[in-house]
Amino acid sequence: MKRIVVKLGTGILAKPGGRSLDSGQFRRLASEFAEIVAAGHSLVVVSSGAVTAGVGALGLTERPTDLPGKQACASVGQPLLIREFARHLGRHDLQPAQLLLTHDDIDSRKRRVNARTTLERLLAAKTIVPIFNENDSVAVEELNFGDNDRLSAEVALLVEADLLLILTSADGVLDADRRRVPVVHDFDAAFALVLPEKGANSVGGMAAKLTAVKIAVTGGVETFILDGRRPGGIPAAARGEDVGTRFPVSTKRPRKRSAA
Repeated sequence: MKRIVVKLGTGILAKPGGRSLDSGQFRRLASEFAEIVAAGHSLVVVSSGAVTAGVGALGLTERPTDLPGKQACASVGQPLLIREFARHLGRHDLQPAQLLLTHDDIDSRKRRVNARTTLERLLAAKTIVPIFNENDSVAVEELNFGDNDRLSAEVALLVEADLLLILTSADGVLDADRRRVPVVHDFDAAFALVLPEKGANSVGGMAAKLTAVKIAVTGGVETFILDGRRPGGIPAAARGEDVGTRFPVSTKRPRKRSAA
C-alpha cells in the first residue's frame, strides 16, 4: 500500500481557452483514481481549477488578470469544481472531501496538526478522496505564482506520502532535443533544461514544478512529472512504470503515520 498525492493543474482540467472545466477529463481521472483506491492505496488530490470554473459561471470571456477578479472567480468556481469531482467519483462509489488551505495553515504547527488529524480520519473511511486546494478567496500565493505546485509538495510532506504525481501538459522534463528525460537525479541539470514557456491555462510552468519537486524529494517523497492528458498515467506511475520523468529519493524516511 502506498499513500499517493496527485496534483492536477489548471491546464489539465480546463477546456481549450480556459473558460470552463473539461468534464471528459474529470470522468477519466475519476476512473484512474478509482483504480488506485481499488488497488489498496490511499489517495489525496491537490487540484487547481476553481478560477477556471468561475470564469464560465460568471459569464466572462477571458480569465481575469487582476487579483480581485481571480479571487471572485475562485469563490464562485470552488463549489463547481468540487461538484464536478463528486459527480464523476460517484460513478465509482467514491466521494470527495474539500480541504482549503493557505501556506500559513501549513506553517502553523497547530493548524498543520489539525489538518493532518482530519485527513487521517477521512482516509480511514476508504471511500473518501480528500481534495486540497489553495484557499484562493483569501490567499494569493498560488494565484500569482505556482498553480498549486508548491502546495502539492507541502501536502505530500504533511501526509507523509510515498509518491507525488504532478500532472501537467508536458510529458515530463524534456532535454535539449525535446525528448523526455526518464529519470532526474541532478536538479541543477534539470533546471538548465527549462524553457520560459508554459501552457496557455497554466500559472506556474516547469520551473515552478521543479521547485516543488525539489521540496518533496528533499523531504523523502519520490515524485513524477507526467502528461495529465495521457490515459493511464496515474496507475502506471503508481506501479513504478516508465512514464513521465521520475525523481527518486536516495533514502526513504521512516513513516510515523497511522494506518489509513
